[in-house]
Amino acid sequence: MRRVDLADADCGIAQALGVLGDWWTFLIVRDIAGGTTRFDALQRELGVSRRALTERLGALVEHGVLERRPYSQHPPRYDYLLTGKGEGLLPVLLALQDWGTRHLMGDGELTATAEVGSAEARRAHDLVGRRLPDVILPGPDGRPVAPAAAGEWTVLYFFPGAYAPGSAGYPPGWDEIPGARGCTLESTTYADRYANFQAAGAQVRGISTQRPDQLADFAAYARLPFPLLSDQDGRLAAGLLLPTFRAGGVARLKRLTLLVDAAAVVRAVQFPVTDPAGSVDEMLDQVRRHGSA
Repeated sequence: MRRVDLADADCGIAQALGVLGDWWTFLIVRDIAGGTTRFDALQRELGVSRRALTERLGALVEHGVLERRPYSQHPPRYDYLLTGKGEGLLPVLLALQDWGTRHLMGDGELTATAEVGSAEARRAHDLVGRRLPDVILPGPDGRPVAPAAAGEWTVLYFFPGAYAPGSAGYPPGWDEIPGARGCTLESTTYADRYANFQAAGAQVRGISTQRPDQLADFAAYARLPFPLLSDQDGRLAAGLLLPTFRAGGVARLKRLTLLVDAAAVVRAVQFPVTDPAGSVDEMLDQVRRHGSA
């Protein structure tokens, strides 16, 4: 019996590490969340030996973190997909990413933005050419909505948090967090330009980690003509390794905008976004340029 089973039988951290024993395992879960689900592709992305990858995938399947789904009978080949148990690890990945970005690659200060040319900004811009993972998010009414509009170009703007007046949403010190303010202005500017985006051939979606009911209240207050989607479980944020920060005990998305084509492939990235209103007109220009290309 493993030491963790004897000495730390009542410690959830120890028990979790008994399953997620080394850093390769976290990276495997990270890449599968991002849509890399086949053995050869995982090995190519991670640079791990076939034996090591086989052992770790087998252990994750055994512990119910992953499931194997066949896509070829002859020869037998499988996609490795996160189970519900595996998706429960996504907030852990986001917390690790936030800690590493803030305390190892940064100066430890809490911020909702990033410097141009920073590692976080480079990671965001490396999303160009990536296809969105197959994730469905709850809309304001709780019903599932795909982030990218089917067969259409879509602007996805990610924001830290926006609340209707009178709601107890913003945590203490929100206005002092660099980059946190401006979500209402950004959303209402997208609403004002929505007809222009449609005329240019693109839909608009707003995404945050707020609850669906909070987003519904804000959308009604701001009279938004497009849906706001909730990534409260971090499925899209973890799948794309989006920049995040933590405020009020909640993981928040840093302000970032993606232009996604009709095949759900990212074609343009705005990050950092330092001018919430001006970025909307810049994105409209991007849509028009891509539409005429």
